[in-house]
Amino acid sequence: MTSENKQVAMDQLVSLCKRRGFIYQSSDIYGGVQSVYDYGPLGVELKQNLRDAWWRAMVREHDEIVGLDAGILMHPQVWVTSGHVGTFSDPLVECLNCHRRFRADELAEMEAGRPEEQGCPVCGTKGKFTEPRQFNLMFKTFMGPLDDDSAVAYLRPETAQGAYVNFKNVLDSSRVKVPFGIAQVGKAFRNEITPGNFIFRTREFEQMEMQYFVEPGTDEEWFETWKERRRAWLAEIGLRDERVRIHEHAEDKLAHYAKRAIDFEYSFPFGWNELEGVHNRTDFDLSRHQEASGKKLEYVDAPTNSRFVPFVIETAIGLNRLLLAVLSDAYHEEEVEGETRVVLRLKPSLAPTSAAVFPLVKKDGMPEMAESIVADLRPSLSVFYDAGGSIGRRYRRQDETGTPFCVTVDGQSMEDGTVTVRNRDSLSQDRVSADALRGVLQERLHGPLGE
Repeated sequence: MTSENKQVAMDQLVSLCKRRGFIYQSSDIYGGVQSVYDYGPLGVELKQNLRDAWWRAMVREHDEIVGLDAGILMHPQVWVTSGHVGTFSDPLVECLNCHRRFRADELAEMEAGRPEEQGCPVCGTKGKFTEPRQFNLMFKTFMGPLDDDSAVAYLRPETAQGAYVNFKNVLDSSRVKVPFGIAQVGKAFRNEITPGNFIFRTREFEQMEMQYFVEPGTDEEWFETWKERRRAWLAEIGLRDERVRIHEHAEDKLAHYAKRAIDFEYSFPFGWNELEGVHNRTDFDLSRHQEASGKKLEYVDAPTNSRFVPFVIETAIGLNRLLLAVLSDAYHEEEVEGETRVVLRLKPSLAPTSAAVFPLVKKDGMPEMAESIVADLRPSLSVFYDAGGSIGRRYRRQDETGTPFCVTVDGQSMEDGTVTVRNRDSLSQDRVSADALRGVLQERLHGPLGE
């Protein structure tokens, strides 16, 4: 068996995702909606497993981190106070020939101060662009029956602000003490000028963020701690070290709220780009909301009776981007007996399907035994039953979707009650008693190849 783990081409990944039910173009029967995607049966399972893995690492394994699910619609003053209404924008230019619009800071010659040399990425016309203007990325809507300025609301462009405006609620109700964190997973919306690269940059996406509140003066130490923890977690879920690197933001490139920021960049099929950020947001957000709302957002340290507005260390990762990175990293092509095998080498505990169960043939009691095994496994594992086609073809279908184990009921099963368990990665097979199968699979899913 010869294995190749070279970088997958984006069109290969897109094709696999649609063919096997991971991701579809939204509203496809009407021609689709640009950069909006629907997650199919396997995509939903993979997203849920990634979400669960993040939640376990960020909340369940920490005494001092609690969860939150804030509303997508918030008081509009939240976004004025946070700076999003005034500064959450990108420079927009339009080609005067084909009238396509682009972010000026993503056009090399324009960014270098040579707009006359810049060619349009679509039609090729040089130097024919409008002057850059700022384009706010928030989706505006109205709450209630009136479409006027008094009813303006925004779809949240990030989940973080929900943690800041609920800081006092969490502090008072949860009896947490600094340092402590608030974690949240949820949808966010940005009216991107140039979305693209499949699910990498979309207008509707899901964020997994944690705001860690610390005493001023300890922020740099906690920044380093969370940088190392997040690097370790990316490796734990299966991303290869050589495809992850750290980019430190230059001082003049920092966001308006940040004292320091780093990105974990991943080598996507289209090149290196941001996967996760760790930011030192200082006391910017809490201080701004305290001033604007008139509500005290201080922490009182009981032993010393000292008061301070905590600094915030933020970790932020897009679930959609993470799913794209995991799929890119897992995609392999191998030569097996003269044929090309496509296999997703997902971490077993993340795989959408834990195990597939096959009867070798549709007779001699094999389907009935296989169905009985599925019924036994289903309460604790994600299981798929397939009785159609040759056994080799069924194996290949499961390889493409990342299923780590295939269980086959054959003639010997009818004699001694054992089944064949095939390993996705090594292609090795061993026989296991059907009665012990559930325990064996659970151990292998969460053993050395799993968690």
